[in-house]
Amino acid sequence: MSLSDKLPQTSDRYAMMQRFRSREAWHVMKILSEFVESAEELQQISPAVSIFGSARTPRDHRYYKLTEDIARLLSDAGFAVISGGGPGIMEAANKGAYYGNSPSVGLNIVLPHEQRPNEYQDLSLKFDHFFSRKVMFVKHALAYVVMPGGFGTLDEMFEALTLIQTGKTRKMPIILCGVEFWSGLLDWVRQRLIGDGLINAEDLDLLQLIDDPQQIVETIFTFYETRGFEALPEEREQLLNL
Repeated sequence: MSLSDKLPQTSDRYAMMQRFRSREAWHVMKILSEFVESAEELQQISPAVSIFGSARTPRDHRYYKLTEDIARLLSDAGFAVISGGGPGIMEAANKGAYYGNSPSVGLNIVLPHEQRPNEYQDLSLKFDHFFSRKVMFVKHALAYVVMPGGFGTLDEMFEALTLIQTGKTRKMPIILCGVEFWSGLLDWVRQRLIGDGLINAEDLDLLQLIDDPQQIVETIFTFYETRGFEALPEEREQLLNL
């Protein structure tokens, strides 16, 4: 059998490419639709705080109760609370806000395991793609509260840090709650990232380690009152050129 016998015929290759392009175009359209639909739904949710943490935290764990208390205080203070909409810490965040005065928002992701929508959502959105979901977490929040969690929680936290460090989004409080859990990571950042010159020492100031729920709310409220409307560098440049 010759090589030409083993390769697809030209007409078949063309048809295959057309099918591929059609699938990719449809895939892109689905991603764009997630951005458009979620932006429309969330435009009235302001001010808001995003809370992250593990989907595996049981309801009788102290971090679950702590998250619920933080979310309730934020909600009663006038902040909508945005979580991933699933179980564990996400459920605790939605639950605290649900029984408060401000909206409880869940940005749910379709996963084969772990993720199932919790029942404490005033507004529930569904995403198929992590990156469009992450954009909504950052775009519609003026602060992050990061509870103990796994890869997903770390991904969200470092994504926010990177966007702020590089000036791609406004500076906002990123509060780590859980001294026992986060202290080791912060020590590693000081020893390896700062020690090896991979980040600047002042970059660590983007993170705050606070365990007291009332202090967390006061920190966010102070930021909202004094710096919540700080313009991005390119926005300041545009204003100067007017």
